Amino acid sequence: MKKIPIGISSCLLGHNVRFDSGHKRDAYIVGTLGEFFDFRPFCPEMAIGLGAPRPTLHLVKSDGETRCVGVKDPSHDVTERLRAYAAQEQPAFADLCGYIFKKDSPSCGMERVKVYTNGQPRREGIGIYAAELLHNNPLLPMEEEGRLGDPGLRENFIRRVYVYYRWRELLAEGLTVNSLMTFHARHKLIIMSHADYRGLGQLLACIGKDNLEAVAGQYIKELMRLLKIIATRGGHVNVLQHIQGYLKKDLSADDKAELCEVIESYRNGEVPLIVPLTLLKHHFRHSPDPYIENSYYLSPYPQELRLLNQ
Repeated sequence: MKKIPIGISSCLLGHNVRFDSGHKRDAYIVGTLGEFFDFRPFCPEMAIGLGAPRPTLHLVKSDGETRCVGVKDPSHDVTERLRAYAAQEQPAFADLCGYIFKKDSPSCGMERVKVYTNGQPRREGIGIYAAELLHNNPLLPMEEEGRLGDPGLRENFIRRVYVYYRWRELLAEGLTVNSLMTFHARHKLIIMSHADYRGLGQLLACIGKDNLEAVAGQYIKELMRLLKIIATRGGHVNVLQHIQGYLKKDLSADDKAELCEVIESYRNGEVPLIVPLTLLKHHFRHSPDPYIENSYYLSPYPQELRLLNQ
């Protein structure tokens, strides 16, 4: 499988583009995710000609508007230049399947960036460049490197990246009614672990050649919205028990009891998700089912990422 194109703040790759000519190289991003992602670096502050080293910037709110200005020289306002750069790079963003921002940055921070009002900071802002990306690319999975330290948020981001990548591949191959229905079927169990999937099913129930493009646009918008909801243990247990039903005629009483026990242990937080998934894979190797075999739920991304071991 080819590497997935992901936008990223340049400093996270070790590029010396920070205000102090330093970097914020992230070992997990470079060492682990780099095995699977083709990183496309962006540094808006360097791109608009600020250079490194450079005077520091921060967000300031005045008269209800947030601007990115110099800390020592408030007249140094780069807000519109950052917005213009984001607009300029929009064609490059269209090729991406995800984006990782540098946290706390007045240009790239995705959330809780300090905003100063009358000299007092509050963590309520979004970096100017990041805000433009979020607004103009609502389907694109985006996250900050700091939040990737949380196992649940990390898994959610990477799951969304792979779903969106498969969607882009589907479009590249040529969208048809059948291919869209197949895509949904293969992702239904993943969706079920996050939220109620019935709305998507109802949307697809009225699909035809005459409205394919319109329905597909609504479908992917709603799918990516649902996948932002962090899957809970309860959601996964619901899916695990659903999958277990496909084995009811094939397992011995002892095997059924063991599987139920493992799922319950997962529900109680005693074992990670990989344990019931591994046991289910074992049983389906002996009793294959075409629907489960084609579903992405048991293998949503490369197992080398070890995201389900938490």
